[in-house]
Amino acid sequence: MARTVPLGLSSGHGVRGDPAAPAPSPRLGAGDGLIGVQDPAVVDAAFERGERHVGVAVIGLALHPDPRAILPRVARALRATDPARQHQGTVALAHVARLHRTVDRECLALLRAQPRGNEADDDLWSFVPRRRLPWWLWRHQLPGLVKWCLFERWRH
Repeated sequence: MARTVPLGLSSGHGVRGDPAAPAPSPRLGAGDGLIGVQDPAVVDAAFERGERHVGVAVIGLALHPDPRAILPRVARALRATDPARQHQGTVALAHVARLHRTVDRECLALLRAQPRGNEADDDLWSFVPRRRLPWWLWRHQLPGLVKWCLFERWRH
């Protein structure tokens, strides 16, 4: 009987987090184990093979401890021609902003081409130091900030 592997299992641990158990290898083609991918090389290989679910693996890679290993893969997802993969890149960028409080210029340039009001816009604004954010994001986010400030002033 085949053993099932829950999504979200990080590499380096087997079933139920037992470090002695072998880590399951993700089956990207089937969509299994994607959130647990922590090896950028696995994601790169999935991009090269044109794996259908590679965008989900990019989202899972946001848990990697080094954002410099994550952001090039996020940029690759944002450059995709498939709208679903672009959206997954946007979600991954939002996770990187929230977890690592950083972004790079390439991802910002690619994000600018996406529709405003997405997950990454809001998480970048909330978690990355604003002095590091471009003017176009300020222009999008400031009206909401002004409304909030006016409401808070009126409320008190």
